[in-house]
Amino acid sequence: MPCRDPGGAEPREPGPGRSASGTPRSRWRGPIGTGPATGLILAVLVAANLAAHRWPGPFGLVTAVVVSALLLAVLRWAGGTWADAGLARGTLARGACWALALIGLVAAVYLIGALLPAGRTLFEDRRYAGMGSGELALRVLVLVPVGTVLVEELAFRGVLYGVVCRARGAAWATAVSSLLFGLWHVLPSLGLATAKPALGAVFGASGTGAVLVVLSAVLFTAAAGVLFCELRRRSGSLLAPMGLHWAVNAFGYLVGFLLR
Repeated sequence: MPCRDPGGAEPREPGPGRSASGTPRSRWRGPIGTGPATGLILAVLVAANLAAHRWPGPFGLVTAVVVSALLLAVLRWAGGTWADAGLARGTLARGACWALALIGLVAAVYLIGALLPAGRTLFEDRRYAGMGSGELALRVLVLVPVGTVLVEELAFRGVLYGVVCRARGAAWATAVSSLLFGLWHVLPSLGLATAKPALGAVFGASGTGAVLVVLSAVLFTAAAGVLFCELRRRSGSLLAPMGLHWAVNAFGYLVGFLLR
């Protein structure tokens, strides 16, 4: 869905501190600008990222719901709509079709990778060693869709993308969203070199290797963010990147668990 023209989406302000009728108006009423809205979004995301790193697990579900509500409130305050977040009712069916197709594609790719000897090493992860079937189900059906996909897609491909897109266009929205999405993964990637033997074999176990793993994770997720933004733009719905995001994470857990 193309970005709305910011010049035609909202009525022009009649003047500082004045309403349409010319009467004085509280500065807290009416939409805020792109700059203040982006600043508020970043503040919410920084706090959420630190909280998720400090208190992972079920607490992250509460954080995800609260953060999602706050981000939608910022979008509303900025004069945005459900369409700006990629959640317009008229695009949901199309987005769902995209999501189902992408989930099927990821499932096929992961199945092929799991069947190939060379591909199995990519799924090795020491974090699966003590995981039971109950925890796996919790991660795949609850923690991933709510604690990861909902908050990240709503934040980066929904609210942030929509706010920037209205003001600067899709290219800027994609660049800003994807860069910040990459930086969002700095803290979660700090232990990757230890958890994944395949990464340790490539980058080594030194401090420099750990830094390279984090840098690679940031670049990879930023590139993934570009893909997610393009899916949002082409489908007109946030459901498309949500489907791909869930499939990549959930099937990764599932295949890694089965091959441990």
